[in-house]
Amino acid sequence: MLETYPNTHALAEAAAHGVEVCLAQGLKTRGRASLVGTGGRSPGEVYDRLRDARIDWARVIVTLSDERCVAPDAPEANVRLLRERLMQGPVARAHVLPLWPEPEAAALKALLPFDAVLLGMGEDGHIASLIPGDPDLALGLDPAGAALTRPVPAGLGKPPVARITLSLSALLQSRAVFLLVAGEAKREVIARAQAGADLPVRSILAQDQVPVRVLWAPSH
Repeated sequence: MLETYPNTHALAEAAAHGVEVCLAQGLKTRGRASLVGTGGRSPGEVYDRLRDARIDWARVIVTLSDERCVAPDAPEANVRLLRERLMQGPVARAHVLPLWPEPEAAALKALLPFDAVLLGMGEDGHIASLIPGDPDLALGLDPAGAALTRPVPAGLGKPPVARITLSLSALLQSRAVFLLVAGEAKREVIARAQAGADLPVRSILAQDQVPVRVLWAPSH
């Protein structure tokens, strides 16, 4: 399950190509496509490379796996990274559905199934903002949960601000998931999760509802 790349540049190239294929297929079969982006350090170079994808971005809607409850231009905002690294050039024609303020459930539901989902992972095994220590984590990780999003209280993650996250049930309503992992510490986390450790990332690795590609490279 673990795809190993010699460096993060090669990983980004592979991830961007995989996402492009998924979006192109969505455009071909449905006439539109949806992409779930993520924040943190993992996706920046993937976004850079996706800007060269030869697809009709005007028919693509982009949202996020999670967001900090901050202003959209705040340094901590995932949507800011999205706009600065992806939504440039031809990609600026794509539509963005921010997660904060929280969108109408119908607007998010209209994107399902997502054609491609990009996820990072923390060293605590969290994905999106499904973070260990959240008292309602079990609800967010319920694969049959009805809610597409979950609120996350302040005090968890870095920075420890309140957040909103897609639930596992939402993430599983996708055609493909790309999990971006860099460094030996995170490779060990993946190994622990695959061996049965009770970590949020295990919920996406252990299911067979949606294909998951785990792309790993050494850190810079």
